[in-house]
Amino acid sequence: MSSVEIEVVADAEEAARIVAERLAEQARAGGNVSLTGGSVARVYELAAALEPDWSRVELWWGDDRCVPPEHEWSNFGLAKASLLDRLEAQPVVHRIMGELGREAGAAQYELELAPLVAFDLMFLGLGPDGHVASLYPGQPTLDETERRAVGAEAKLEPFVDRVTLTLPVLRRAREVLFLVTGENKADAAARAFGGEPSHETPGSLVRAELGPTRAILDRAAAAKL
Repeated sequence: MSSVEIEVVADAEEAARIVAERLAEQARAGGNVSLTGGSVARVYELAAALEPDWSRVELWWGDDRCVPPEHEWSNFGLAKASLLDRLEAQPVVHRIMGELGREAGAAQYELELAPLVAFDLMFLGLGPDGHVASLYPGQPTLDETERRAVGAEAKLEPFVDRVTLTLPVLRRAREVLFLVTGENKADAAARAFGGEPSHETPGSLVRAELGPTRAILDRAAAAKL
């Protein structure tokens, strides 16, 4: 498994700026980009300001909750408000239809994913328990090798079903980019980027097969590395 290029910066704002610059760069270059949810609204706001034309890219999501797109828990809804609604030229959007339920939503997403060979940029976060996308520690979803998207049961709040990309799809990328900030992520970051690959820390299992894996951390998240 390839190594991780770790960059530690002063605070969450600087980390958001670095990731936003990389997203804006990819928007100019074109290709297929997978987005994440969580505390990333600032990243998307900055990326939209840096590059208002995203017409060259196709956007996907690493996971989403089984809620309607306008719901406050929707990862798509977060990106729409903080990124898409701020753009002058829109990308092609491949939304996870979580409102269909986890099995039907995963099946629909698999159909959309079928023609895709690899992601150009896979943007991911890391949960305080080490989860990545909606792949949680010790769950059977980590062993899935045939399907590209599966339904997942939430193991952290909010306890609502999810649809998530599987490990082979997360890895099939020309670049994987993690953003991890906050002291509550320090233990998980140490395991994911400083320890051995383990099903108990799903983030440790995601490394790009076709290029670099980078992790941008603020000092708080990097405290135990």
